[in-house]
Order: sequence, then structure tokens, then C-alpha cells
Amino acid sequence: MYFLEKAVGSDLKSLKTVGDLLGRLREENNVLEKQVLTESNSVPPKVSAALSAAEEARCSLEDLLERERLISNMLHQHLQGAQPWTDNLGQTLNRVNSIDRHMKYLQCLQHIEELSSAVQQCLMTSSVWEAIRAVDSMAVLDAGLNQSGCSHLQDFLQETLHFWHKIIKDRLASDFEKLLTQLHWPIISPPTQSLTPTANSQEITSQLELLVIQLLALQTSDDLISQRALASGQGGPSTQPVSSVTPSCQAPPLCLPIQIMLLPLSRRFRYHFYGNRQTNSLSKPEWYLTQVLMWMGNSSTFMEEKIQPILDRAGVTISARVELCRGLLSLVQEKVTSDASKLLYDDALFCHLVEEVLQFEKELRSNQSYPAVLPGLLHLLLEDITLQKWLTVEKKMAVEKVDAMLSAEGAWSSQYKDISDMDELKAPDCAETFMTLLQVITERYRSLPCPSAQLKFLELQRELVDDFRIRLTQVMKEESRCPLGARYCAILNAVNYISTILGDWGDNVFFLQLQQAAVSLGEEVVLGGLGVMEVGRLASLEGSLFEGLLALLDRLKGDMMGRLLDGIMREITEKAKPYRQDRWFSLPSQQDQSTMSLSSSACPMMLCVRDRLLNLHQILSLSLFQQAWQGLAERLDNFLYQDVILSNHFSDGGATQLQFDMTRNLFPLFGHYCKRPENFFKHVKEACIILCLNVGSAILLRNFLKDSVEEMRDWAGGGDPPPESALNELGIYCLAPCDVLILLNLRASWPGH
Repeated sequence: MYFLEKAVGSDLKSLKTVGDLLGRLREENNVLEKQVLTESNSVPPKVSAALSAAEEARCSLEDLLERERLISNMLHQHLQGAQPWTDNLGQTLNRVNSIDRHMKYLQCLQHIEELSSAVQQCLMTSSVWEAIRAVDSMAVLDAGLNQSGCSHLQDFLQETLHFWHKIIKDRLASDFEKLLTQLHWPIISPPTQSLTPTANSQEITSQLELLVIQLLALQTSDDLISQRALASGQGGPSTQPVSSVTPSCQAPPLCLPIQIMLLPLSRRFRYHFYGNRQTNSLSKPEWYLTQVLMWMGNSSTFMEEKIQPILDRAGVTISARVELCRGLLSLVQEKVTSDASKLLYDDALFCHLVEEVLQFEKELRSNQSYPAVLPGLLHLLLEDITLQKWLTVEKKMAVEKVDAMLSAEGAWSSQYKDISDMDELKAPDCAETFMTLLQVITERYRSLPCPSAQLKFLELQRELVDDFRIRLTQVMKEESRCPLGARYCAILNAVNYISTILGDWGDNVFFLQLQQAAVSLGEEVVLGGLGVMEVGRLASLEGSLFEGLLALLDRLKGDMMGRLLDGIMREITEKAKPYRQDRWFSLPSQQDQSTMSLSSSACPMMLCVRDRLLNLHQILSLSLFQQAWQGLAERLDNFLYQDVILSNHFSDGGATQLQFDMTRNLFPLFGHYCKRPENFFKHVKEACIILCLNVGSAILLRNFLKDSVEEMRDWAGGGDPPPESALNELGIYCLAPCDVLILLNLRASWPGH
């Protein structure tokens, strides 16, 4: 189309040129046909050029492959010819390497012998410092050969090091022990005089400092030998006491001077508390525990005045007193571990051992100021078998004590009953003793270094509380036939006391920390059965680990309070029968209330209420009594309203007498415990207001309420005020308009009747 528009255009007169245009197109078509026929019989030029290039590339590749084959053959022939040379050279190099290793081996051996000779010469000339340096060089060389495969060389070096180290150490230790003897070490009993000798004190002090520093310089090789002996499980006895039970964090070894100072104490300890000695008694762990504490206390001044200044001047950042305590603790740890394994089947002796260990730990941390970061004895009680035994014995003895306290003669009486200021909770002895038992358990496991172990004891406490709750429930059911008795109320006081203490524990920092630990560790023993929401509340400290127990105790407390109030109401209802049957509709009107007196039929009921309130006030705790009298007031309000007021018709005199009985006699009985007792008798108070309205006001109020009810029924309230506002003006806030109409209809004196 574009071609036609260009050739012809829009001029219709130019259509005469169409013939010429058709002729040109036919000629071009013939030329193209000839070109196509010609090209079809020959290869196109571009295709031909591509084929030529491909052929040249193929030929070049064949040439390259041929050259590669020739070069490969030449290289293979060359390698075959050079192989004998390579083999000979490799053998030569191996011999050179072997000779070099032998040379180094011999050089190392010579160096060891030179060091050994140097140590020998130094010892012969009493050059202790040079001997120590040579031994330190041996220790460094030994550490460098640690990864070497020359086992014989290592053994020779270690034997040589051990030999000279022992000689130097024995010589220094001997001199050090002699010097300590002059300083009256070990200090077995409390020092009675100054530790500073009066004669040649300067010389002794100088010798002491020299020996301590030399022993410290020998520390590196001593640690190396001790570690190797410990790893191999062989070797002679170490001067450093080693506990058979180690805590999770391995403490560094004791410094050498302290190890030597511990030797006489260690000998004394093993002499008295091992073997067949009478002092080695499984039933008396306090003997060796107290002895060690005494040694620590008696030696502290010597360590601080004599040894610590030398360590400070030597630049050693350790505490001499703490180091001595660590060494003595190693002896105790070994002894406690041995004794504990022998007492697993004797509950009484095992419990005694635990008590003594806990007391020892307390005195160690407080009196001896032993650092909290260093382990004492408590980690020994966390071994699986020992911890499980402790939990079992704790539970067994707690259950036995609970059985004994519940069967005791004064189990349900309070020891503070004669001291009013101290007896707000009025807890019976069994409940107070039980919570004291739980508190003692808490104090025992509070200092354990493992939160997981603490949580196991917490779960034991929760089990004991739940078991005690069940026991209280069983005793309560036996006493429920007499809910007004002293024992029943004592049980109620016990439940309230336990609930109060557990509530306080829930806010205690220690138990809050345990709560966080339980959430972070995911302890199933403590958190088992709790949903995601409950665990979240515990994590945010909104809840408490005692919430479940508190809910059960509150349920029991509510059930017991209900039974108690039901029993009181049954008695009051029985006493109120004459009062309910009074002829209220025929009582004459009295103008002067000053001459009025309590209805004679109400006296038994009022006396019963008074006596029960006094009794509850004496035997219930303050918080329980608050709940009791308020609950009694609520039930008494409903009873008087339903069974006395709504069940009778009242004359003006009857209504006045009822109001007098309530406001001047019943309400004041509760006035001893609150300022406005009438607020707890809203139904009775407002009913008396309605019944005592004068006739005119009563008629107006009745008509207004009737009209209001009809208007509300016809949905035509309009702008009239609601009936509640009129009732509020009269002081009526609790009763509904329909109830007020019922009360108005109970009036016996209406005009026209």
C-alpha cells in the first residue's frame, strides 16, 4: 500500500501510469528470479568463507596435536633417563634429613645434659637461683617437645627434669620447713603472743622471703610435673592435696610455698580422721569440720603478716590466707566425699552430715571471708546420687514431723493465744510448726550454687504444702459436723496462715529469682502442666510459683468460711422464729421512741448474733474475722429482708418497732467492727425507710412509681424524671422501684382500708 501511494498518489488522473509501473515490476521480478536460480547452483560467498576458515582451523589443530605427541614422547624418554638420578638424589636427601634429625636429637640431648650438669654444678656451689633457672629451661624445653614423636627423648627429659626438680624442691622445702618450725608453724591453737620472734627476726624474715620467692620461681616446673602425673594417673604422691571431686570450674593449683605449709596440717588431718582412730567417726563429721575451721582461723594472722607481704613484693596476685583455706578445703572435700558414700543407707547420719556441711559452708563464707567465686563443699552435695538421697531424706523427715505435729496434744491451739499483740493470725501450733519446717528447708538449700537443684527442693516444698492441705481437708471434714467449734476455726486459721505466708514468699526476692530460673531453664518439674500464657506470666513476674497452691488454699478457705456462716445462720434462723411470727400488722403506734424497747421475740436472735460475733472475734484471725462478720451481715440482711419483712404486713407501729430493733439493736452489734454498720444491711435499712414513711409521702411515692411503671410500659417516659432519682432523694439506692412497690403494699394502714 505504501508503495502504491508513493507511486500513484491520491490523484486519480495519474492512474494512466499504472501500465508503466506494472511493466517495471515484471522486469525486476525476472532479474530476481535469474539471481535466485544462479545462486542456487553455487555456494553463497559467506558460507564459502566460513567453510574455508573451518578447514584451516582443522588443519592447524591436527598440526598442534602432532607436535604435542612428539613433545610428550620426548618428555617421557627424558624422564625415564632421569629416573635413576632422581632416585639417587632422593636417597641422598633422605640420608641428609636423617642425619639432620640425628644432629638435632643429639644437640637436644647435649642441651639436656648441659642443663643437667649446670644444675649439678649450681647445687654443688649452692647457687640455687641458677639451678632454678636451668630447671625452668628444662621445663620450657619439655613443653616444646610436647608434640614431638621422640618418646625416648621426652622420657629422658622428663625423668631428668623430675630428678633435679625433686632435689631442688626437697632442699628448699627442707629449709622452708625448718624456718617455719622456728616461726612456730603450724599454729594449732590460737596464738597467745605476737608472731614476730624477738631474736634475729630480721635474719629469719630475710631467709623466709628468699625461700618463698625461690619456691615461687620453681612453680612452673612443679605445675608441669603435677599435671603430667595427674594425667597419667601415676607418679609419687603430690604435696598438693587433690580432691576426688572437682567442681565445674577447675581452680588453679596451689602455689608451692602453701603446698609445703599444708604438709604438717595434712599429716595431722589424716592421722586423726582416717584409719581406726576414735576421732574418725562417721557420726561426728563436726569434729574434722570444726578442726579445719579452727586451723583457718588460727593461721589467718600468720598468713597475712608473714606470707602475704612477701607475695605482694614478688608481684604474685594471690591471697595467702585464701590459698591456705583452699588447701585445707581439699582435705575436707576428699573426706566428705568418702563419708557421704558410706552414709547413703543411714538416713540419720546422712542428714547430720548435710547439716554439718551446710553449717561449715556458712561459717567458711562469713567468718573466714572465703570468696564466693571459689567452690566450698556445697558442690559435693549436688552429685546425682547424693542430691537424690538428700531430697528423699528431707521429704521423709518432713512427713514424719508433720505426722507428729498433727497428733500432738496442743496441735490446734496457738502458743501466743494469751498475747493479743502477737496473735493477729491466731495460727495453731501445727500450722506454725509446719511453715517453720518449710522455712528451715529453704534456709538449707538457699545457698546451693545450682538453680536446678534449688528448684527440686522448691518442688518438694510445694508437694509438702499440698499434702498438708489434704490433711487439713480431711480433719476439716471430720469437724464439719460442728463448724462453730474451736478446732474447726483453728483449721480455718491454719489454712489462712499458710496462704498468707505463701503469698509473702511469692514476693520474696529469693523465690522471684527461682521463678526466673525455672522459666529460663524450662524446668518441667516446676512448670509442668502450665500453658504458654501461665509461663509468660511467670516470666514477667506477674504470677507466682505458688499460684496453684494459693488457689487450692483459697478454695478450701472459702468452703470452710461458707460452712461456718451456714452453721451460724442456722442457729440464728432457729432463734429468730418468734420474731418472724410477730403480729407486725397489729402493733400499736408509739410516738415517743425514747420509751421503746427491743422486741421481746428478738432477744434470742440478738443474743445469738452478739455471742457468735464475740466468739468469732476471739478465735479467728483478724483478716478471717473481717470476712466472717461481713459475710454474716450480708446473709443476715438477706434473711431479715426475705423472711421477716417480705413475709409480713406492717402497721405504723410495727414498722417503727422494726426500725428500732434494727437501727438501735442489730446494727450497733456490728458497730464495734466498723464505723457505719448500716451500710452492710442495705436491704433492711432501705426497707425500714419505706415502711416508716408517713402516709402522705407513701401515697405520693406509690402513685408516682405506678405511673412510672405504666409510662415505661407504654414507652412514653417523656421528660419526667426516672423513679430512681425520687428514690435516691429518700435514701433508697439498693432497692429497685418494683421492690419498693412491694414494700409499700406491705403497709397495713392505708386510708380507705
